[in-house]
Parts: sequence; structure tokens; C-alpha cells
Amino acid sequence: MRGTGAAHASAGETTAAATATRAYVFAGLRLLTGFVFLWAFLDKTFGFGYATPSGKGWIDGGSPTMGFLGGVSVGPMESTFHDWAGAAWANWLFMLGLLGIGLALIAGIGLRLAAVAGTAMMALMWIAEWPPAKHLSDGSVSMSTNPFVDYHLIYAIVLIALAAAGAGATWGLGRAWARLPFVSRNRWLL
Repeated sequence: MRGTGAAHASAGETTAAATATRAYVFAGLRLLTGFVFLWAFLDKTFGFGYATPSGKGWIDGGSPTMGFLGGVSVGPMESTFHDWAGAAWANWLFMLGLLGIGLALIAGIGLRLAAVAGTAMMALMWIAEWPPAKHLSDGSVSMSTNPFVDYHLIYAIVLIALAAAGAGATWGLGRAWARLPFVSRNRWLL
């Protein structure tokens, strides 16, 4: 009997270690993904010279949506995206989305809402790049390497996985957030 107890203890310790490791991996993924969104917000706001050139940030009068949406050259929503490019409402919605998703992920709170908002944002960006197209509207080669999967889809799946795994509980404020009376009454805010 003693051998059986030791085996169960060892299996339990292994399971606990795997669970802890999983929690840390998801927490790390959450923080890195949050930084991707937060950095995009900061670079587009201040023009740090990475994706947004210096002096072209939102704070300098640049448009966070003009470059991406104005450059859409394929897909069923090409003209719609061109109409949206540079519109004040599109700039504000896009930037608030980047900021909100980034902060939620880094803090580990509101991951369900961040997953929904981020998945919607990634879906629109996927449609804007339209990976299924082999050729652009002008007939040139699209340079698409895969007709379905691109980084927007991967980010959307990561956001959903982080929310489903409750990744805000480790290295985040997720546990404290979940105990707030308003959040406990409105589980969609987890």
C-alpha cells in the first residue's frame, strides 16, 4: 500500500507542476501579446520611428489608420476601407482598441472583452490584407504566402485562448478583478 500512496503523490506533484508551468506560460504569452498591442498604440501615437515615422504620430497630426487602410489593395472591402482611412471615428476606435486590449492583457483583467474586441479587430485587419487573393486589384502578385492563416488569425486565437485559460490570474490582477462585486455579477467582464 505504501508504494501506491507514493505513486499517487508523485503523479499529483507532476500534475501540479504541469499546471503551474501552464499558468506561467499563458501569463508570459499574455504579457507579450499585451505589449504587442500597447506598443502599436504607443508607436502610432508618438511616432517612435518603428512602424510610424518620427513626426508622423497621432500626436503630431498623423492618422493611425491612413497608412494601413489607405494601402488596402485587394479584397471585398477595399473601397470601404479606403473610405474609412483617416476618418476621425476610425482613428479613435482603432487607437482605443489598441490601448484597451493592450492594457487589459498586461493587467490581466477583462480578458473576455479583450478577446472579443481583439478578435473583431484582427478579423477586420485580416479582411483588409485578404490573404486568399493571389493578385491585387491592379493585377500584380499579392505576395500572400497562405490563403487562410496569417498573423491576424494567430493573434485572434491567442486572445481567445488567453481568455479561456483565465490567464490573468498569474502575474496579473485577474483574481482580484474577478472578486469585485460588479465583475462577479457580470461574468462577461472576466
